[in-house]
Amino acid sequence: MSDRIEKRMEIKAPVSQVWRAIADYREFGEWFRIKLEKPFAVGEEAAGQILHPGYEHLTWKAVVTAIEPETRFAFTWHPYGIDPKVDYSAETPTLVEFRLEPTAEGTLLTLTESGFDKVPAWRRDEAFRMNDGGWTQQMKNIEAHVAREG
Repeated sequence: MSDRIEKRMEIKAPVSQVWRAIADYREFGEWFRIKLEKPFAVGEEAAGQILHPGYEHLTWKAVVTAIEPETRFAFTWHPYGIDPKVDYSAETPTLVEFRLEPTAEGTLLTLTESGFDKVPAWRRDEAFRMNDGGWTQQMKNIEAHVAREG
């Protein structure tokens, strides 16, 4: 197993539009299916209720680590931390990065989640598997969101 997940997709939309989908907290919440409480800010926790069926009882939490307009948006979180009886705060979080590059057809979006080697062994494989599949779906969600908003 690798310590990172990487997904790449070319989206037929300008960088500015893809950037809004990722870095604007309302647009992010639409495709990610969470209701975020406030705009993203570097060094601050972003939190909100998960709206995905079956997970509505959970709060999504991440700490924003980078907002580099139209280039890079990043946050740390505890991957697949869905058991309300487990305190994940002592774990080293993974780093999620969205990178955007202009292309002749639109925008190359690269998503990387790294640091799975630091996730406790007892949950590492499941967290990796669930997030690998989850990011595959979320990339499709971003593309569909951008197409709708375009």
